[in-house]
Amino acid sequence: MSNVLEGVHYFESILDTVGKTPLVRLRAVARDLPCPVLAKMETFNPGGSVKDRIGLAMVEAAEKAGTLRPGGTIVECTSGNTGLGLAMVAAVKGYRAAFCMPDKVSSEKVNLLKAFGAEVYLSPTAVAPEHPDSYYNVAKRIAHDRPGAVLMDQYNNPANPDAHFKSTGPELWEQTRGRITHFVTGMGTGGTISGTGRYLKKMNEKIQIIGADPVGSILKYYKETGKIGEAHTYKIEGVGEDFIPGATDFARQEAIFVGGSAGMAAWVALEVARGCGPNDLVVVLLPDTGERYLSKVHNDEWMRVNHLLDPSSVRVGNIAAGKASRVRTLFKVDSGEPLKRALALIQQHDVSQLPVFHGSDVVGTLEEGEVLKSALSDPASLELPLDTIMGPPLPVVGADEPADVVTKLLASRNAAVLVKNDGAVTGILTRFDMLQFIAGSE
Repeated sequence: MSNVLEGVHYFESILDTVGKTPLVRLRAVARDLPCPVLAKMETFNPGGSVKDRIGLAMVEAAEKAGTLRPGGTIVECTSGNTGLGLAMVAAVKGYRAAFCMPDKVSSEKVNLLKAFGAEVYLSPTAVAPEHPDSYYNVAKRIAHDRPGAVLMDQYNNPANPDAHFKSTGPELWEQTRGRITHFVTGMGTGGTISGTGRYLKKMNEKIQIIGADPVGSILKYYKETGKIGEAHTYKIEGVGEDFIPGATDFARQEAIFVGGSAGMAAWVALEVARGCGPNDLVVVLLPDTGERYLSKVHNDEWMRVNHLLDPSSVRVGNIAAGKASRVRTLFKVDSGEPLKRALALIQQHDVSQLPVFHGSDVVGTLEEGEVLKSALSDPASLELPLDTIMGPPLPVVGADEPADVVTKLLASRNAAVLVKNDGAVTGILTRFDMLQFIAGSE
């Protein structure tokens, strides 16, 4: 046998690289907090998410139990990441794979699963779990009807939390040298929080375990009351449930590219850290990469349509550029021109205000009402230069400033604001423009 690989460090398969993900300190978003906040970077898993851990664990458990045999099919209902972890395992081990998903998942996740050779079945998100077309029941039918098929059932599979008890929990304890005081993660199937939390509590019962869950999921209400409440739809993928999983035991500023559920968990972790002391250490698990959400939370159009885009995170230049793609954004006049020139522009282009320039400088503003009033009261005024009639200039904001600067100026009785780009005024934004932006109609 050749010994050419002797002394070479390598892994026998991609599955051997699952786990042992790094901790990264959150600095920008946590700069003013009393204690450090560390992120467990599950995007470093080979499939890009925390679900690689349970994908491997559940398949190995099924093999050990004898239910999954060579040539068999791995079946699962998934929002995407568990499916990818299982698809990766299936490809390495030679199994077939069939996955059922809610139709709210991003197209990137669907295409990724198909790239691994998996079958993908989409079901409506809004139907109840007991509905025949729910992705839970579609998966059950496939597993029942197809010979050699096994439903992984991440929601009730004990291998799910066990994977985190054996890997995620010990990693966190070792990486923090036992100094971790708070652990935050999304709820989802409950496997991550249950398995990791159980291990950390075993090592130190004082460690606080915090689950992040979206409004609309029933899990928080059930935790507090023991009752099943009414579920509502929500926009965050991969977390929240409209039933109680059996496995459940009751970022741009950082250049960390993650998805919506990671953003949710990070927000909760920061809120937790606000109430901590200097000796505490908060760790938040960020479950996957933002590449899975390029058509969703990392797409401004989708965010606007779903009324989720925070104006403070958008630059003035982005809104001005969106307006420029539809109409010419800036009609202007020179201070030495006659009033009739301004009147002609207002009538021709149906604009409410015109900025008045002297060279490259903004020196005043003409309001539609004042122009019409002057023209009607004294026809001779049509020949007067604009600097004798104009009002104060509109506020000017830079294209790189956050959009909420515009919102505040418009709320302070300014009819519009001018946009400056590379030292020159190039656009104008009105209240109507901002309403269009917020409403997602750009």
